[in-house]
Amino acid sequence: MSPALKLRAGRRTVEINRPDKVLFPDDGLTKADLAEYYRGAARAMLPHLRGRPLMLERHPDGIDGEGFMQKDVPDYFPDWVHTAELPKEQGSVTHALCDDTATLLYLADQACITPHRWLAKADRPDCPDRLVFDLDPPANDFAPVRQAAGLLHDLLDELRLPSALMTTGSRGLHVLVPLDRRTPFDDVRAFAREAADLLAARHPDRLTTEPRKEARRGRLYLDVQRNAYAQTAVAPYAVRALPGAPVAAPLAWPELDEPDLAARRWTLATIGERLDGAPWHDSLRRGRSLAPARRRLARLSDDA
Repeated sequence: MSPALKLRAGRRTVEINRPDKVLFPDDGLTKADLAEYYRGAARAMLPHLRGRPLMLERHPDGIDGEGFMQKDVPDYFPDWVHTAELPKEQGSVTHALCDDTATLLYLADQACITPHRWLAKADRPDCPDRLVFDLDPPANDFAPVRQAAGLLHDLLDELRLPSALMTTGSRGLHVLVPLDRRTPFDDVRAFAREAADLLAARHPDRLTTEPRKEARRGRLYLDVQRNAYAQTAVAPYAVRALPGAPVAAPLAWPELDEPDLAARRWTLATIGERLDGAPWHDSLRRGRSLAPARRRLARLSDDA
């Protein structure tokens, strides 16, 4: 067994045990490769993680082994990993928070390949600061996802809401809207559903809000179900537990038109230079109230 790899992160040194453990067999990528990536990605990634409860997707035996999703923090996590105990039905859950590089490295040591984050922060868990539309292709053709994202961007512009675009690293795209943390989840999801209904009504041959797969008839489903308490979405710059180690990558809106754009366009091996850029610029920095957008949406719906 190879000795632990010691990585410096601020004032802490984090040990990566079994650093030669292969997590991505087809690609030869090890736990050390994962940890080194997250150390390099921390500066870009942490602003999107701090203060948010996490669900950890762990694969101790690599992506070909049996992985699991973990919400509750185990007793053996070090006390310097920040946590938040939040209510659930019939009890509570103590979630990990990733507030610094050392924690990100420690999670990599735990074979957490993908951190999935709440859309709200732990200090106000009932009121999200992100709204997300999840766009997955109805088949293997990515073109409908790109078209739907463009149409959604136009609608959000009509509603005077800023938005940001991200590949999920899996199948599709996420479109995110920054919120001011004053609107409860139920109201946020209702707004997102009404916006999706309007867009589907404008483009009934392409889009649908029908949750039953058999009723979609090849149309792209505008999924707003992640906008709920305790639901999660993949974190920006997170590695996915899939062959090739694809990465969830923030995009600038003009990149939607690039012909080679796909959900797995960037990987752990190719994401490098994008970590130094700022494709979202200030689009998610200031959260917006949904009240004015609700009124505009009601007028558009009445005119439809």
